[in-house]
Formats: sequence, C-alpha cells, structure tokens
Amino acid sequence: MDIDVLGALDVRENGVSVAPTAPKPRQVLALLALHADRVVPVASLVEELWSDRPPRSARTTLQTYVLQLRELIATALARGPGQQSGAGPERRTAKDVLLTLPGGYLLSAGGGTSDVREFERLAGLGYRAMDAGDFAGASRTLAAALDLWSGSAFADVQTGPLLTVEAKRLEESRLCALDQRIEADLRLGRHREVLAELTVLTSRYRTHENLHAQFMIALHRSGRRGEALDAYLQLRTTLGRDLGLEPSPRLRRLQHSILMAAPETAPGPAAPARAARAAHPHDGPLAPTH
Repeated sequence: MDIDVLGALDVRENGVSVAPTAPKPRQVLALLALHADRVVPVASLVEELWSDRPPRSARTTLQTYVLQLRELIATALARGPGQQSGAGPERRTAKDVLLTLPGGYLLSAGGGTSDVREFERLAGLGYRAMDAGDFAGASRTLAAALDLWSGSAFADVQTGPLLTVEAKRLEESRLCALDQRIEADLRLGRHREVLAELTVLTSRYRTHENLHAQFMIALHRSGRRGEALDAYLQLRTTLGRDLGLEPSPRLRRLQHSILMAAPETAPGPAAPARAARAAHPHDGPLAPTH
C-alpha cells in the first residue's frame, strides 16, 4: 500500500486508489493512513469525526465507514496478480489490510511507501548533514524531503480536531526543513538563488525572525543593503503591532552589522541543526557572511 498525505490524500493498493469521496469515510482513511501499521483507537476516530458531540450511533456509523473502506480495498486487491483466480495460499483480503483489533483499527501498509515517513527520514538525514558541516549534502537531502510535498497536508480532507493538530505539526516540520535548507544554501554562497523564495516566505510568515534574518543576509550579500535594512524595519513594525514585541537581540545585532557595513568574515561552524529545530524562531544568523 502506498500512502500520500502531504498534499491531496491518496492511498493506493495495487496501484488502485482506495480513497473514498464521501467526507467522513475519507477522514477515517486519512487518520488511519497517517498512523499506518499502528492501532488507532475507536475513541480517537470518534473524536476526529464528531469532536466532543458524537451521536449515539457513533460506533455503529464508524463501523459502516470501515466496511465502505474495506469494499474499496477488496476491489483493489482483486486486481492484483493471482487474486482474480484466488490462486496462492496467502491470498490477502480486505480484513488483512484494514484490521479490527482490540480497541481500534489498524491499516497495514504491507511494506509500501508513505510520504510522511520518507519526509521524516530524509529530513533527519539532512539535519545530521548540517550538524556535520556537510552543507551541500544537507541542501540536497532537505530539498528532496521538501519535494515530497504537493500542498498542505490533507489538503482535500475535511479535518476534525485530531487531523487539524497533525496538519499543523507536519507544517511545522516542513517549515523547519525549509529553514535549514535555506541556511545550508546560504552557507554555500547561494544568496541570489534563495532571494525570490525568501521574498515569498517572509511575506507569508510575517513574524518568523529566522526567515527574515536569512532574507536580510541574502539581500545584503546581493548588494541590496537598503532593502535588507528595510526588511528589518518591516519586521519590527509587524512584531510591535501584532505581538507587542521588539526584534530579538540577535536580529538587532544583524541589523547593526548591516547598518555599519561591517566587514564580512568567513562563516564559522553552523549551529547544530538539532539546536535550530528546538530553538524559538527568533534565533537566527548573527551577521552577514560569505
């Protein structure tokens, strides 16, 4: 089974989609697919579908949705090699793919692909490359991780409370990988290449200090010192108006460095990626570097 949730939901068995079009069965499949090969409690599925107001028939209705999913899985299985004739002693059934277990249900991926798991694997490799100072490898690997995204997670799924939280978690993971990929590119001197991307990102994430710091550095290195200083002033205005905050000391030092046109020096070792992931978005590069 192949599972994609980093964009539109697509779950395929034997290359055949088993994703229903009806909203609530689609929600059930999305939550099961995200947690493939793990039991999803009935209580969690009920909460996702009806929040804190489940109907009396919630469990029965959930069972109906599971049956609908199994019908779609059975149709897909019937198209597999040897399935139409029933050949082979280990013929899989829909109940082998979508299992009923004590307390919940489990969607068995059967060794198939999952874009979430592949994203997390590649992102982890990228962060380790950053920690080791392999900026080219980090940029390449993190770019591959980000290429797995085709839109917002569960883009075409009606999300309840659980999937909404999971979508936010995945988006934060995506933003962290993006931040570190741009950091790697800046370390490689690719400031002009990331300018257009950072223009969009700083417009979208208007209070994200690390992205703004990267934008300021890219502008400064590209000979656009005035625009770099203007980016700082815009961030300061937004932080003050929306959050009642001043830019962090790190951003103020970066602004001062650009304002004074301080000589640029070769970059030192990159901050460990694990620290960057744990840090508040206010943490960012201290000064423009080559």
